[in-house]
Amino acid sequence: MATSAYTLDIDTAHPYQMHIGTFLLEQVGAITQSVAPQAQRALIITDSNVGPLFLAPVEQGLKEAGLTVGVATFEAGEQSKNPTTYAELLERAAEEQLTRDDVIIALGGGVVGDLAGFVAATYMRGIGYIQVPTTLLAMVDSSVGGKTAIDLFAGKNLAGAFWQPLAVIADAGCLGTLSDEQFADGCAEVIKHALIADAELFAELEKTPLTLDLLKQDLARVCWLIARNVDIKRAVVVQDEREAGIRKLLNFGHSIGHAVEAAEGYRLGHGTCVAIGMVAIASASVTAELCPEELPMRLARLIKAHGLSLAFDAAPDKIFDEALHDKKRSGSTIDLVVPRGIGAASLAPTPLDEFRRILEVGLACTQALSAEIDGEEDAC
Repeated sequence: MATSAYTLDIDTAHPYQMHIGTFLLEQVGAITQSVAPQAQRALIITDSNVGPLFLAPVEQGLKEAGLTVGVATFEAGEQSKNPTTYAELLERAAEEQLTRDDVIIALGGGVVGDLAGFVAATYMRGIGYIQVPTTLLAMVDSSVGGKTAIDLFAGKNLAGAFWQPLAVIADAGCLGTLSDEQFADGCAEVIKHALIADAELFAELEKTPLTLDLLKQDLARVCWLIARNVDIKRAVVVQDEREAGIRKLLNFGHSIGHAVEAAEGYRLGHGTCVAIGMVAIASASVTAELCPEELPMRLARLIKAHGLSLAFDAAPDKIFDEALHDKKRSGSTIDLVVPRGIGAASLAPTPLDEFRRILEVGLACTQALSAEIDGEEDAC
C-alpha cells in the first residue's frame, strides 16, 4: 500500500522540520548528519519497551553516518520520569563524552521524549537532540513544540525547559506495535486539536475514527491525520513558543486531566485522563452557558468511539488538591481553556474557588454522560 510522506517546517526561533511517513527509522542517521554535521557522537535514549523493537535500525543508521553511538535504556513508564532517572542520564551523557557538537536521540514515546529533551536542554547548558517518536501521542503532540520536563513528587512536569529539537522523525510504521489502549491514548490529543481548532477534522473523526483498524486498512490516511494534527500545533507554537498566551489553548482538558492522572496514581492512561478533563470542562461550560448544549455529548461519544474510557474512581476533593500543583495556576487563579463550539476555544482565568465548583460539576456530568452512552450501547 502506498503511503504519503510529509515534511513540515516548524518555524520557531530555532527552526526545524518534522518528517512523517514510513521506513523513516532507517533514515535517522542520514537526517542527523544533515542537521548536526559537526556531531561525532550520538547517545540514544530509549526505554525497556521501545529499545528491543526499534533500536537496531536507528543505531545502525547512525553508525553508517559515521557517528560513535551510545545507548541508555531506562525502565518504561511514567514512574521513571523523575529526578533520579534524569540525573543518571546526565551522567551517562558525560560518560559518553558528548560535547556541545554532539546529539541525543530520543527514541520512544512521550516519557522518553520529555526526559531525553530535558537532558539535552541542560547537559553542558544545552546540546542538540532529535525526537524519534514511536507512539501516536508523541507523534501528534509531545514531540513537537520543544516542551521538555520531568515529574516531581508534588506534580507532573514541574521541572523542565523549552528546548526545540533539531528534527522530529515520525515513522508511522511504529504504530503497528501499539496495543489498542496505547493507540487510543494518543487519540485524546487528536480530538483535542480538532475541538479547539478544526471543526472539519472533528466531523471527519466522527465519520471515521482514528483506530488501529484504520492503521491496518489505510496507513496513508493515518499519516495525513498525524500531519494535520502537527499542522494545528505548529500554527499555535510558532505564535507563542514559550506559552505566554495562545499556546495555552493546547492545554484544553489538561488541568483536570493531569490532576485525575495524579489522583489515580498514574494507573490510568494520559489520554483517558485528558479525555475526562475535556468532557468535564465542556460540561461545566454548558452550565455556564459558554458553549452549545450538545457539545459535551458529541465530545463524549467521539472519545468513546476512539476506545477511550471516561471512568475514574478518585474523589473530586483529591483531584482538586492535585490540580493546585498545575503550572497554569497563578496565585489564586488558574487558566482554563473553555470550548466555545466545535473548532473554537478561549482562555478563561478562573478563581480557584470557582475552579473547584467547575471541577465538581464537570466531573459529575462526565460520569453521567459516560453512563448514558454505556447504557445505549448495552441496549443495542
